[in-house]
Amino acid sequence: MLDYDKEAERYDVLRGGEPRAQAAAEAVLSLVPEGARSLLDVACGTGIVTRRFAAARPGLRVTGVDLTHGMARRAADRLPGAVVLADSRQLPFPDRVFDAVTSVWLLHLVDSADDARAIVGECARVLSPGGVYVTTVDKARSHNVGSDIDAVLATRPPTPALDAGAAVEEHAAGHGLRPAGQARFPGRGQGRSPRRALADLRRGWFVTLPPGDPRAAPYAAQLAALPDQDRPRPDPEFSLRAFRKPDV
Repeated sequence: MLDYDKEAERYDVLRGGEPRAQAAAEAVLSLVPEGARSLLDVACGTGIVTRRFAAARPGLRVTGVDLTHGMARRAADRLPGAVVLADSRQLPFPDRVFDAVTSVWLLHLVDSADDARAIVGECARVLSPGGVYVTTVDKARSHNVGSDIDAVLATRPPTPALDAGAAVEEHAAGHGLRPAGQARFPGRGQGRSPRRALADLRRGWFVTLPPGDPRAAPYAAQLAALPDQDRPRPDPEFSLRAFRKPDV
């Protein structure tokens, strides 16, 4: 697992920056009802997407929450007074207080299905009746764009997809949420080059091949041998699911 306190300073640069944030915010907001007046962004990270929610909807009160100090500090610079340091499995808010709750690129990071279920449950708990929860799903699958890099990495040890769409839908149903729509958006600027994929491998991005693991060596050699080392391959395309809390 990456150290997100250390990653905070370069996080945006390595993940598509403003173009990706714009695409993500537009797609998320397409699933948030126009009448929503309050939104909680769970695991808001650096706030690069969160601040766009507020900018796009002037009447929308936006709050961000993140677990790591480094990320929360960056987010607080972008949304002064609106960022809380907290664990998404135990949100520090009363029941039924937000018209919308979002969690973008979170559920794939958790350690277990129980954690994913707890996070969805907390998002459902703080959601007002009639409100909508929006989350990304199937993140790992989004990065498989059929490139030569994907071919090299295809045999690496698998990681359980704790954010699989079917699993997230089951968690949501278990907490009384009903499907309310889907959307997709491009990960602009996130198409990997072989050199970048190799750097990601060496710094532990692929969690089943941590730094120093001897099993990573053959993958590193194959990535280094690919042509066009600095040419980005196609961008990923991310998936969103929306779930509504019944009015009664």
